[in-house]
Amino acid sequence: MAGSLFLAAYFMWEFGADSSPGVSLLLICLVLANCEVLFGTANAAGIVISFCIIAVWCFLHDQFALAGVLCLAISLVIKPHDTGFVWLYFLLAGGIHRKRSLQTLAVTAVLGSAAIIWVSHVAPNWLQEMRSNLASIATQGGLNAPGVASLTGRTAGMVISLQAAFSVIRDDAHFYNPMSYLVSGALLLAWAIKTLRTRFTQEGAWLALAAVSALSLLPVYHRPYDAKLLLLAVPACAMLWAAGGMRRWIALGVTSAGIISTSDIPLAILVTVTKNLHFSTTTLTGKLMTILLLRPTPLILLAMGCFYLWVYVRYDPDRVSTLEHDNATERPPAPATT
Repeated sequence: MAGSLFLAAYFMWEFGADSSPGVSLLLICLVLANCEVLFGTANAAGIVISFCIIAVWCFLHDQFALAGVLCLAISLVIKPHDTGFVWLYFLLAGGIHRKRSLQTLAVTAVLGSAAIIWVSHVAPNWLQEMRSNLASIATQGGLNAPGVASLTGRTAGMVISLQAAFSVIRDDAHFYNPMSYLVSGALLLAWAIKTLRTRFTQEGAWLALAAVSALSLLPVYHRPYDAKLLLLAVPACAMLWAAGGMRRWIALGVTSAGIISTSDIPLAILVTVTKNLHFSTTTLTGKLMTILLLRPTPLILLAMGCFYLWVYVRYDPDRVSTLEHDNATERPPAPATT
């Protein structure tokens, strides 16, 4: 797990270093310095996300394609909700990338079928048992419940999806799940339409992956260790930083905030500092303070995803450099020559 994560981080630094090695190194160090929970619990998210990022490197470099297909297939089999939207990007991007995504789907089907057959032989009732287990820990106040009464709601391992914010308003799965799907679904639909209508370029790919790395954490259950997927935003942030203008600061600000708000040490500090703060969720003020002070991560990820989605939607691959052209208006014009 450690080896694959460091390799994935190096690959993202390699892409980002072409634009801004310093910014890339800073962001990657923030991620790697906060892996205590990931390594301590040996959560499969470490392998899943690392293999996904390695696959992205293989596909965008157009090297070791079969290794990339296998890596992405393994990540999809283990945790499809972590890396499914990355796979979807390559499917929508078309061309050789669609071919790679379909190859990945085929390998995923083979691995998944083999796993199902094997587990069904060993434990014939595994599906019912898994459903029962998930239902018991997702009930109000349970281990995986997003509400304020959750066993992990005031810990560094809190749920970071939009359910954690909407549950403060109304702690009812029939409310916070549809609201999370609605908000996230609208943004992801805009992202998918843009991807379908845009000719593939390296710049566009990194903007799309940066947007979906944050947005894909919002609709369904995720915890901070799943947010190591934000490593995919490092090349886009470095690219925007090199382009100059106001957007360089916004990119660095939202990306840093997204990484910090999902990191072990900052979350532990937040929990320690706010442990004596208790707000009543029966009033509007109390609900707002709970969301903003006690569980700000979902809103920060939403802001990060919206920013990169906005830049991606404005991106035009047919212009020489959309990023530099947009920022050119912020610089004074060159003096006229005769």
